[in-house]
Amino acid sequence: MGDFIFLKTNSLFGADPIPYDAISDISNKSADLIVYAIPVMAFFTLAEMIHSWATQKRRYNATEAFGSVMVGLGNVALNLLAKTLLILGAIFIYNAIPWRMSLNWWTIIPCILVFDFCSYWAHRVSHNNRFFWATHVVHHTAEHYNLTVSFRLSWIQHFKIIFMIPLVLLGFHPIIFFIVNQVMVLFQFWQHTEYIKKLPALVEWAIITPSNHRVHHGSDEKYIDKNFGVLFTFWDRLFGTYVKEDFSPTFGITSKIKLSSNPFYLNFHEFSNIIRDVRQAKGIREKLFFVFGSPAAVEAFKQQKSLVKKYQLGSFHFRKASLVYPSQASGKSTKVNTDLHFKKQQ
Repeated sequence: MGDFIFLKTNSLFGADPIPYDAISDISNKSADLIVYAIPVMAFFTLAEMIHSWATQKRRYNATEAFGSVMVGLGNVALNLLAKTLLILGAIFIYNAIPWRMSLNWWTIIPCILVFDFCSYWAHRVSHNNRFFWATHVVHHTAEHYNLTVSFRLSWIQHFKIIFMIPLVLLGFHPIIFFIVNQVMVLFQFWQHTEYIKKLPALVEWAIITPSNHRVHHGSDEKYIDKNFGVLFTFWDRLFGTYVKEDFSPTFGITSKIKLSSNPFYLNFHEFSNIIRDVRQAKGIREKLFFVFGSPAAVEAFKQQKSLVKKYQLGSFHFRKASLVYPSQASGKSTKVNTDLHFKKQQ
């Protein structure tokens, strides 16, 4: 029995390196599952849209939805262009390690578990580091929660591939890695709807359902930076970021952006804000803070600076208002009510 287990393990690890001229074969076997799924997603999205308008639920905004579709199509096109480069990188790491796993389809199961763990941390960091937030914020700017929100995947989210390096270093075959990646992306499609209410308690406890993911998209104080998981809830439960849906969330981000269908604006508006803040920052430390600080901390800092500036402006008017002016009505000298004047300046 021991020899059998050893032989099976030996056949799993130590697979032959993949020649670089096999990139085309790897790409074909990885399949473009997301491209194949587009007609299905389009059907359910259109059905939800029609139902929303027919029942006057107002869960769609035409401009917002069109922007989501444009962002989604751009993301698919960029992924197809980047696929060869990503496969090349995966093959390079795969060939560099001695514990390469052979192509066994059952390895999809452990790959999903590890992928979900890595995705949890990639997602969590994206909410706590402004640079990575800029590669993710497009997904949260929609103020209506519907299936088109699942299309809002950043055109520059490939920066987060660094969080998947541990997964590749474990030796999973590149085909397995790319198939799991697509399956996990597609799984998130159904999570973006208000029409699916809470599911049975066991299901809500185990996986990220629409109810659990609605919490993640809420800008309410209780829901901010919660439920980062992609498939399972136990990473959130383990690391203290799980919250159940107790009330209907307020969707969108706390610092609202203008309503737009321009995919370039939706994808890059936060980078524009970062550049502006860095230019106005004083010293290298403040510049780095505006790039890599927590988005919440950056926003609080900017509000504080705004209040200080307003206070200083108010103080100027306060001092000016303390002067004695002649009254136009009586000709007598009248001192301006400085407290009231200062409050008006605020």
